[in-house]
Amino acid sequence: MAEYRFKIGETIAFQSSLRNRAAAAGHYQVIGFRPNDGDEPTYRIKSELERHERIARESELKWVS
Repeated sequence: MAEYRFKIGETIAFQSSLRNRAAAAGHYQVIGFRPNDGDEPTYRIKSELERHERIARESELKWVS
């Protein structure tokens, strides 16, 4: 089972990669975990500025200071 660094409900910053270039700026909330695809843990995240949720790799997320 994957070790998840971020917890559900936590506010995080999302640094979009090339595949997520149109991501809304600002903070996101972790709303769930995704099954590990082998590379690294992935998360379901949601911004209040968007209607849909996003899938993000752990390397694309960081804690809000």
